[in-house]
Amino acid sequence: MKQITTISCKLKVKPELAKEIEKTLVKYANACQFVHENSDKKLTNNVAMQALMYDTVREKFQLSAQTTIHSIRRVCSNRKTSITNHFKKELTFSPTSVDYDSRTFSLDTKKWIVSLKLLSKRTKIELLIGNYQRGILKGSKSKSAVLTKRKDGSYYINIHINNIAPEPTDTDKVIGIDLGRTDIATTSSGESWSGKDITSKRNHYSRMRAVLQQKATKGTRSSRRRCRQLQKRLSGQERRFQKHINHEITTSLVRKAATKKAAIAIEDLTNIRARTNQQRRTKKERRLSNNWAFYQFRMLLTYKCVLNGVKLILVNPAYTSQTCHKCLHIHPTKGKSYRNGKNYHCNHCGWTGDADYNGAKNIAALGLTVNQPGGSWLSCEVSSSDFVPRQLTIWDMLEGYEKPAS
Repeated sequence: MKQITTISCKLKVKPELAKEIEKTLVKYANACQFVHENSDKKLTNNVAMQALMYDTVREKFQLSAQTTIHSIRRVCSNRKTSITNHFKKELTFSPTSVDYDSRTFSLDTKKWIVSLKLLSKRTKIELLIGNYQRGILKGSKSKSAVLTKRKDGSYYINIHINNIAPEPTDTDKVIGIDLGRTDIATTSSGESWSGKDITSKRNHYSRMRAVLQQKATKGTRSSRRRCRQLQKRLSGQERRFQKHINHEITTSLVRKAATKKAAIAIEDLTNIRARTNQQRRTKKERRLSNNWAFYQFRMLLTYKCVLNGVKLILVNPAYTSQTCHKCLHIHPTKGKSYRNGKNYHCNHCGWTGDADYNGAKNIAALGLTVNQPGGSWLSCEVSSSDFVPRQLTIWDMLEGYEKPAS
């Protein structure tokens, strides 16, 4: 199995070189925009698009052969993404990045420089990287990269490395992970990572943004200027803090799963934000919920599991919080709460404990069932005056799996 890892490396760019890079970015973006506006909007095939637009783009924008091909592929790729995600806005291409392959890009790990084909000539640029990037890039054979310009005006090269990832091993051990806001992650083995620091940081930055925005619009000329400077300096700090925490947690989880030779099971929370936003909530509650970076957590966990040969299982989140992991009784009874703060209390068997831990145990059980279809049969009886009695089994929580023959 192949896994592509992207290493972001800062470039040492002098003012003269920055002008040349800027011209390349603008030409590339204009070429992409031209291809998009002068071709059938439904055309997404690279080969057909190249046969149609290559000669015209090459002559009009004076780009190299490979850069012209990559501009055409960029348009096709963005169109496919737009169709898949149902984007309604018209595609636009900004001068922020250029794609490179082995013919237009090379990396020298002895001198730590990259060679890029710019608009006029091929140029060598020094890398400003630390030991972390050097350790990963040393001995690797990179065949593609993306030159990018960030909002602060700095230039980076995102180098792609192809890794041969080990095949996930079959196992009868599953670690369930319950994701949340109060506790970012709670495992079925009893570990938990509190989200108190993240919530505190979010509230702090929210207050700071509100104060600075007010002063930047109603203060004196000098205060408005200083507030705008401070806003620019603080931009992205909250996002980077959240990503750092998610990196630490996912690294720890995957390392322990690889050591125990266990799989990892998490809830598939796709479209949860769209569902919860339909409910009536306060402005603060909506902000905290929409800032919850659960998808970023899942993406980080996914690629780390692939690199370490750990199997990742996505399960249906239905009833995982309401079900008691001891007796598998589901509590849908109206007026009778099964939660007291962070604790879960089962009115059927009397078990009491942390609600997130209970959810993680249920996720682990679901993950084990998915990992070994037909290996276990879990069910409980739902009986309430408010509900029609019926047999509800764990297979009701799974989508796309048939009940095994008895």
